[in-house]
Amino acid sequence: MRSLHHCPAPAKLNLFLHVVGRRADGYHLLQSVFQLIDRSDTLHFDLRDDERIVRTNEVPGVPEEQDLIVRALRLLQAQYRRRHGRLPPGIEVTVEKILPMGGGLGGGSSDAATALMAANHLWQAGLTQQELMDVGLPLGADIPFFLFGQAAFVEGVGEALQPVPGPDCWYVVVEPGVSVPTPAIFSAPDLTRDTRPVTIADFSSSLAVSGRQLSFGKNDLQDVAERLFPPVAEAVAWLGSYGEARMTGSGACVFCAFSGERDADQVLAQVPGKWKAWKAQSLGSHPMKSLLQINEL
Repeated sequence: MRSLHHCPAPAKLNLFLHVVGRRADGYHLLQSVFQLIDRSDTLHFDLRDDERIVRTNEVPGVPEEQDLIVRALRLLQAQYRRRHGRLPPGIEVTVEKILPMGGGLGGGSSDAATALMAANHLWQAGLTQQELMDVGLPLGADIPFFLFGQAAFVEGVGEALQPVPGPDCWYVVVEPGVSVPTPAIFSAPDLTRDTRPVTIADFSSSLAVSGRQLSFGKNDLQDVAERLFPPVAEAVAWLGSYGEARMTGSGACVFCAFSGERDADQVLAQVPGKWKAWKAQSLGSHPMKSLLQINEL
């Protein structure tokens, strides 16, 4: 096999996000539940006759050398050489980008995770899921989650993952039109850093998706983001009139859960024209898993 096309890189939502402490090196200790949703970037991969990793199209605001996709593939290429004593073929990557940057949806990390899964398959590199997670972690704490491939209770700096049943529901997601830089949120002096730790059992027993409500915990980063970026606060206030609205990640996207697609459609029809908004359904597992199994038949 020399190509793998139409590979999904799905977004995630933070159903809650607590900052429970801070390490001596400055990294924040987090607790969260990450939920995959069926809104995705799409990537296409083709093997080359040389050993170069090449992105074939422009991604606005992301130079090729800084792209997590390219950096992840180069790390996997080096891992392949250590294991097999030679370099694998190069890869051309084409990216159809729809997930916004600075949106808190994990788009760049998801793209990198999909690239690692696809290259591991095309190269027949033989790395396990955990080995791929170890390759991706130095590039970003969200990458291991997308390789983990299911809803997860997340701790540490984002690297400690345990499976957890996520809600079966629909979400309306609003893009407020701003890109929120993560460092600006985590460096804010008024960020809450001492939320009481919770357990998976706390989440599982308290999670309620009923009608237009999703409620457990909060996003500790939201107050800071609303203060620094007023459009986030405006989107939370508007969407909050239909249910419990919450920011995902460090922002800027805002979401609200609904038990059915019809309810989501009704709210989506009311979204002010100044915002981009869309609906998405929760995913039980990463769609690349079934795609790769099909290609192995």
